[in-house]
Amino acid sequence: MNRNPVGWFEIYVQDIDRAKRFYESVFQVKLERLNSPTEMNIELWSFPMIKDQMGASGALVKMADGPSGGNAVLVYFTCADCAVEAARATASGGQIVRTKCPLDNMALSLCSEILKTIWLVCTPCDSTKSYKSNPRCT
Repeated sequence: MNRNPVGWFEIYVQDIDRAKRFYESVFQVKLERLNSPTEMNIELWSFPMIKDQMGASGALVKMADGPSGGNAVLVYFTCADCAVEAARATASGGQIVRTKCPLDNMALSLCSEILKTIWLVCTPCDSTKSYKSNPRCT
């Protein structure tokens, strides 16, 4: 692997205003609202991202009936082809929760490891091509 393994994270919350105030206060940052499809009924607020710096960015997420509290965090690992890493997860005792599928400008697989931690492997797609003509995303 010639890159940092984590590309994104999501912290699931029910009270988005309280969570925003908390994280903005603790880390002295301003979270930014992300656009999301209206049919998804989801609200996302992203942490700032500085290109060419160590670390990954992520977002606070509020979803109707979504998980929150405890360990309601989802980690996105980056890879060349998420189907390959998903197959390795299965071979190593994990399970596939959702097979490879396109989402915005990436393809992803939802996996669970032996301890039932849910995580994603995602493949950044070439944003100049549609999903159907983009082999990395199908």
